[in-house]
Amino acid sequence: MLRHVISGLLDLLAPPTCAACRAPLALRISGFCAGCAPLIDPVVTQASRTDLAACVFGGPLRDALHRLKYEGASELAPALAGLLREVASTLSDTVDCVTAVPLHPRRLRARGYNQSALLAAPVARQLGVRFAPGLLVRVSDQRQVGSDRRARTAQLAHAFVARATARDRACLVIDDVRTTGATLAAARRALLDAGAREVHTLALARAVREEESAAAGS
Repeated sequence: MLRHVISGLLDLLAPPTCAACRAPLALRISGFCAGCAPLIDPVVTQASRTDLAACVFGGPLRDALHRLKYEGASELAPALAGLLREVASTLSDTVDCVTAVPLHPRRLRARGYNQSALLAAPVARQLGVRFAPGLLVRVSDQRQVGSDRRARTAQLAHAFVARATARDRACLVIDDVRTTGATLAAARRALLDAGAREVHTLALARAVREEESAAAGS
């Protein structure tokens, strides 16, 4: 009862808005408005059985992710994490821990939070497994924006180190956007090198060119 009262007061003080266009939403409802929600496309064909994505990157989702990553809108994370729920459910009883692609410490200090970790924590709760945000450490701060697949792969070759606690774990790595797959591939490699039993990856959004490649069966 108290929780509902507090929620109602917060709605009056700061009415919820659409994660993408910022249009007002009904009280105690978070996420996307009726105009934006239908424009979020789910991924139809997965890249593989172990590399999953929930939505196609673009439109309202792109706008919401930009707000989350670059405008300090961390309050959008729960609504965005909700988009992962259906795909994450396919991994029930498959993984025993969830982690996130880490930011370099310098970038984490500047942003104040790791957006991928904010998305990953609700997935761990949903699956009823351990959330291990420190399982991976990023040791390289080189940016990959605008790089092609080959350049990203080379830049990320030694970007991550996994802790010894990854040994014998079946891990799920969460990221916000999968562009070429190089970042998640590097994270997987680091975990396997540390002795992880198996590694699955799940991105909230997959870039259009990745979507086209998956649809073509490549």
